[in-house]
Amino acid sequence: MAAARQVNIAIIGAGGVGKCFLSQLESLAARRQNQKLVLTYIATSKKAVYSDSYSPIALDSVVSTLSSSSQAPLALPKLVDYLAASGTKTVLVDNTSSQDIADAYPSFLRRGISIVTPNKKAFSGSYKLWQDIFAATEEGGSLLYHEASCGAGLPVISTIKDLVETGDEVTKIEGVFSGTMSFLFNSFAPTSGSGGGKWSAEVAKAKELGYTEPDPRDDLNGLDVARKLTILARYAGLEVESPTSFPVQSLIPKELESVASGDEFLARLPEFDAEMEEVKAKAQKEGKVVRFVGSIDVASKQVKVGLEKFDLSHPIASLKGSDNIISFYTKRYGSNPLIIQGAGAGGDVTAMGVTSDLLKVLAQL
Repeated sequence: MAAARQVNIAIIGAGGVGKCFLSQLESLAARRQNQKLVLTYIATSKKAVYSDSYSPIALDSVVSTLSSSSQAPLALPKLVDYLAASGTKTVLVDNTSSQDIADAYPSFLRRGISIVTPNKKAFSGSYKLWQDIFAATEEGGSLLYHEASCGAGLPVISTIKDLVETGDEVTKIEGVFSGTMSFLFNSFAPTSGSGGGKWSAEVAKAKELGYTEPDPRDDLNGLDVARKLTILARYAGLEVESPTSFPVQSLIPKELESVASGDEFLARLPEFDAEMEEVKAKAQKEGKVVRFVGSIDVASKQVKVGLEKFDLSHPIASLKGSDNIISFYTKRYGSNPLIIQGAGAGGDVTAMGVTSDLLKVLAQL
């Protein structure tokens, strides 16, 4: 039997998704027969573990090794040189949401270092960065996958790529792209039962259950959804410049945009409950519910994010929990869209998207 070929793995980020990925990587490495997966570099923003000899870092103890390390992370240009100099095929796993790391992707890719990542900022930043990243993969003969940048482990990116690359024409994309917003509106304006509580109470509950960012304004400003729409619109053929280049409805009251903290925001949010109650009541009078959605109309080149009203029987209205739903309308699928639905947030499912992408890269190395 031939000796297993070695592939080096470098990881940046060991937070919620990062820790889940490390667990999945340990299991994957143990099962992999034809490739030897060797972790040679891991870093957070403050610490790192690596050696000049590219010694393997034990996966079963990597979290404690990293937390007790006194090494600092390599500056990104030095990290590119370090990984490229190993003489071994290398995959960089970026489990961060860092714009600085995203901006460095072309440098890694041009040197033949493949990348898998859930980092939205690489693909929803400037259109020039988008172009540079994909040009760099061609130049370096490297591979790049980012399934988890839109919908965690749901097969959203792979689906739109398959549709486009097989010659179908995407005409419209519509859906609920945020697990946080899904949970909030499914609770605030349910399709059945006695109706949800006050808006501020639902936001506070979502935060307590871990569905929102530490400062809920980071969810309520709509930018997370706008980033996902930017990525999908670009794959559908629209040259969207940035997530702020189309209408995005923020659910943060103007008076609370600049309060000092998330706690202060939550404390004052009840002052504005009447506004959201009115939105809910208007929808109810029409026999509908309100949901926070994103939509892309390819023909008219319109992308927008915000509140919309839906009939109770509509798939978007009847979502449960924090599920995402994304509908692809295409020439082939006609009036019945291809629908993807399921958990669109969470450490384990997001890490699954990253691990799945790593498998795709490994199959081609």
